[in-house]
Amino acid sequence: MKKDIKVALIGNPNVGKTSVFNALTGLNHKIGNYPGITVDKKSGVAKLDDQVSATIVDLPGTYSLNASSEDERIVLDLLFDPTNEDYPDVAIVVADIENLKRNLLLFTQVKELGFPTVLAINMADHMEEKGITINIPELEKKLNTKIVLISAKKKMGIQELKDAVLNYQSYSIEPCLSATTVDIDFFSKLALTFTSLSVFKLWMIYSQDITIGNISKKDIEGKGVQLSESEVKKLQHKKTIKRYQFINEALKECYTRDVSKAKDIRSKVDRILTHKVYGYLIFFAIMTLVFQAIFEWSSIPMDWIDGKFADLTTWVHEVMEPGKLTDLIADGIVPGIGGVMPFVPQIAILFMFISILEETGYMSRVVFLMDKVMRPFGLSGKSVVPLISGNACAIPAIMSARNIENAKERLITILITPFTTCSARIPVYIIIIAIVIPDTRLFGFLSLQALVLTLFYFIGFLTALVSAWVLSKYIKNKQKSYFVIEMPNYRTPIFKNVVINMYEKTKAFVVGAGQIIFVLSIVIWFLGAHGPGDKFENAETHVEQIYQGKQISEEELSEHVASYRLENSYIGILGKSIEPVIKPLGYDWKVGIAVLSSFVGREIFVGVLGTIYNVGSADENDEDGRIKERMAAEVWSDTGDKVFTLASGVSLMFFYAFAMQCTATVAITRRETKSWKWTIYQLVFMTVFAYVAALIAYQLLK
Repeated sequence: MKKDIKVALIGNPNVGKTSVFNALTGLNHKIGNYPGITVDKKSGVAKLDDQVSATIVDLPGTYSLNASSEDERIVLDLLFDPTNEDYPDVAIVVADIENLKRNLLLFTQVKELGFPTVLAINMADHMEEKGITINIPELEKKLNTKIVLISAKKKMGIQELKDAVLNYQSYSIEPCLSATTVDIDFFSKLALTFTSLSVFKLWMIYSQDITIGNISKKDIEGKGVQLSESEVKKLQHKKTIKRYQFINEALKECYTRDVSKAKDIRSKVDRILTHKVYGYLIFFAIMTLVFQAIFEWSSIPMDWIDGKFADLTTWVHEVMEPGKLTDLIADGIVPGIGGVMPFVPQIAILFMFISILEETGYMSRVVFLMDKVMRPFGLSGKSVVPLISGNACAIPAIMSARNIENAKERLITILITPFTTCSARIPVYIIIIAIVIPDTRLFGFLSLQALVLTLFYFIGFLTALVSAWVLSKYIKNKQKSYFVIEMPNYRTPIFKNVVINMYEKTKAFVVGAGQIIFVLSIVIWFLGAHGPGDKFENAETHVEQIYQGKQISEEELSEHVASYRLENSYIGILGKSIEPVIKPLGYDWKVGIAVLSSFVGREIFVGVLGTIYNVGSADENDEDGRIKERMAAEVWSDTGDKVFTLASGVSLMFFYAFAMQCTATVAITRRETKSWKWTIYQLVFMTVFAYVAALIAYQLLK
């Protein structure tokens, strides 16, 4: 017996495969990338007994081995390549108790690959309420495989599944059917081309254009096998029908569902949640409540974290010797990182709610509901998945567009996804809303601030749709698209899955933002603490001359000196040079520097401002050292008017709603489209559109 068994975890989307993976591996797993591509590769270790463990690779969800997307191609690359480091000793095919017929299509294909296969039928705890009964011993005979009934949510059958993997060598590797009888002459001819491979593998080489060993489609064609593309598709269709005929016969004797005994309320709930009127109102209400919770629940931890970073700045000044290093840490790094860290609770709460909505099955209803909205804009419901994923981050959202077979829809989806409100915009929205939008209640319970945040989410989504409509008129493609979505059962969210997802997404935000802010804080501090010429070096003399003969306190004089020195520093000179461009939007040069810097990542906007304001402050023990208070108190040097008003705040939010302020997204667009033309188009259009929208907003509201 091998000490480390390689296991491939395979299944259709929405069968609970991730929950099975988590149940088997617990927290003992890691996420990386498949070689050469950016799709996530999730693998983990399951302890089978005291001596044997299993390395489990969670493959992307696929409906069959007839690959139509890059995710599905990954499944083929692993299952058909014995030299792959993750090539399995045994496969676990996960199926859903309620959708067994459809799930078994993939199983019959995997069973023909020549290695032991275990069928894990998930959600077995729902059998009684669905009125389902299964004759497991008889079905095992029909499918020629080992079957385990499990419930990943309730940890039912997990140990039995581990035992099944442990005993994999005792299972038959013979297929449960051969679909080659649909065209005996062709497959007999195909089998003679390379006798070292099974006819099924030869067919997969030919129909999917893959290479097994050193045998490719061209090699088979060189042996006299020739089919047109349309003939290949017809043969695939016939083979699929043959498989379903076998599956129907097997389930007819072993699987029954008595509707009269079912206690299912899913249909009744679906009629409400997908209603053409109520469905949209419910979705809007849920999103509003989510954003209200973000404001309500995060206020205490946010203020606490904000206060601790302000205290840390004061503490550093008190315990360290005066000098450049102290100034760098206290006025550069701490305020920079402290500008973003208070928003971690809100980011975590957002990811928690998104995870809960996905776990319950509601997000699939949203996708179905939005398909009707997407059609007039030249898209289908498949585009909703990347657009909704974009609420977390545009990068994986753009990569998820690989599942869209239609080339035109895929390109349009990639180009419009950055308009959706990603988590990096949250710090900008939250702090601006907190400063310029009153903390009042509508109808006594609805937060005005939460409502504004909700509206900006919908503004981003609406802009994406309008952009898609424009692009659909410009980009031509005759290929038709078909929308098929699976409605999973409603489920109680698994607490561990929600926590793991929330932790991993929040950690990625903190680590990603923290690294960038750390470097930029040093750069911004250096540029703000140094400057050329006499005006910077002798700022005190110049300020004293300006205020000569005027009554002014020492404290006010110190503040004026600090402000004068900052304006004549390197960063002040740079900011003043771009101020004519951004002043019509309502921003001063400090905001301009933060906007310019945040092209690296939107979330660092607040951190950059925190560093700039700290460098420009003369009071090392300022009790209002919190970034929100500093921003609210900031004034124009020439007029004394506040910088952050309703007009400038809304303008800034419109700019961040539409601008492509993310270098990583630009890079991933180039990678996915393989075109600099579309990447540059996206960058230029979004930036210009953001500027115009912000300009109009400020000019109308000022």
